Amino acid sequence: MERAKAQDWYRVKRLDDDITAISEPIIEEFYRCNIWHVRGRDCDMLVDSGMGVVSLTEWVPLVTEKSVQAVASHTHFDHIGCHHEFDHRLCHREEAEILAHPSRKNTLADPYVTDDIFNRLPPEPYCASCYSVKGAAATRIVDDGDVIDLGDRVFEVIHTPGHSPGGIALWEAKTGILFSGDIVYDGPLIEDTYHANAADYLSSMKRLYDLPVRIVHGGHFPSYGAKRHREIIENWLKDKA
Repeated sequence: MERAKAQDWYRVKRLDDDITAISEPIIEEFYRCNIWHVRGRDCDMLVDSGMGVVSLTEWVPLVTEKSVQAVASHTHFDHIGCHHEFDHRLCHREEAEILAHPSRKNTLADPYVTDDIFNRLPPEPYCASCYSVKGAAATRIVDDGDVIDLGDRVFEVIHTPGHSPGGIALWEAKTGILFSGDIVYDGPLIEDTYHANAADYLSSMKRLYDLPVRIVHGGHFPSYGAKRHREIIENWLKDKA
């Protein structure tokens, strides 16, 4: 398979609300994490950091303009690959050990990372069998109800276990913006990972249903509004009844 060039790896799209969507289009959509950059007055926030096969800080200058709070919505390989590139790293206490000491098993690189998840291979020296996330301990542990303050913007941490034990969503009540991670998005939801929990998943979905969202930026697939948010959760809950 042809190898991609590093300069072609990332796609950057400026959205409303001082949010920029960063994606890795060479990864097939199902495996492609959404990386969200949020501008703040005093510092910026990055929600997830992609797979890490190409440097984010080297090839996306936006993420180096200010001090960045790099938040892990959870610690699967496709979400924390470039966290080691940032000085300020945040995650929930339930997954802090994985962020510090990632392995192919505990980040789900096994069994998902194969050449088949790409439409072109990453630049050398990448190879599927030797891929692993670099460890980078959290510099701040967050829990339910904590806030991430960017100076003029405040995001509340909502603990959303189910997909993984330390999954979190980030809620900006003033604007109705929710960064939902992998607990809910507009695509096939993954409920059978090695550390998923069905009861926790149910509780998290019920909790997020009641939020007065305006827009949801998920861990995968396109963003969506309030009506679609409730449709997704209602349909999911009906399937569990």
